[in-house]
Amino acid sequence: MWDHEIRAMASTHAIIAASVFMATVIPAALVPGFSVYGTHLLWLYSVSGAVTAVSLAVFWLLGITPPTKKHTVGFKLSRLFRSCLYFFLSCLFFHTVVVLYGAPLIESALETFSLAVLLTSLTTLRCLCVLGPNVQAWIRVFSRHGAMSVWDTCLQITVACTVVGAWVGAFPIPLDWDRPWQVWPVSCSLGAMIGFLTGLVAAPAWIHYHRKHLTYKCK
Repeated sequence: MWDHEIRAMASTHAIIAASVFMATVIPAALVPGFSVYGTHLLWLYSVSGAVTAVSLAVFWLLGITPPTKKHTVGFKLSRLFRSCLYFFLSCLFFHTVVVLYGAPLIESALETFSLAVLLTSLTTLRCLCVLGPNVQAWIRVFSRHGAMSVWDTCLQITVACTVVGAWVGAFPIPLDWDRPWQVWPVSCSLGAMIGFLTGLVAAPAWIHYHRKHLTYKCK
């Protein structure tokens, strides 16, 4: 029933996953001393920027975002401003949550905020691409039985995998193994990225496997 959308989803996810790979490989070839551990913040922002740029381009080309009734320049600028505002507020939200979960409040504040930027790029940005700056739609999608399309279900899976990955990534930090990937926030960033990539694979696979049993309410 949704074979075309599932194929489009799988292709989109493959392109985004490729952008993560390229954002890791290209700087390693061009920047002396670049590494995921040694220059972690540079890698983090490289990946965040690549995912943001590619996601915006691919979702815009696919026309996934719900069409707007207004096409005036003022409305489009207002929509763009609200999207940027939501992105920034999401960074502050994730930063606060991470601090409440035990991250240093003042020490390593830049590292903590950088992790928040990464989480926002992997989660909130997808919500903005698929649902637009519509908080009510976000609440609906992440409520029980709130999905109204395969893309809503995809959002649920990818966001959940990313957040759980970041949370699981924090477990090795207190251990006294003295490994370079235990430095804050390397393991959380890697956990979030692994969770995100897992979600990119799991979402279309899960939807394809359960497509005969999925029913959506009309919008």
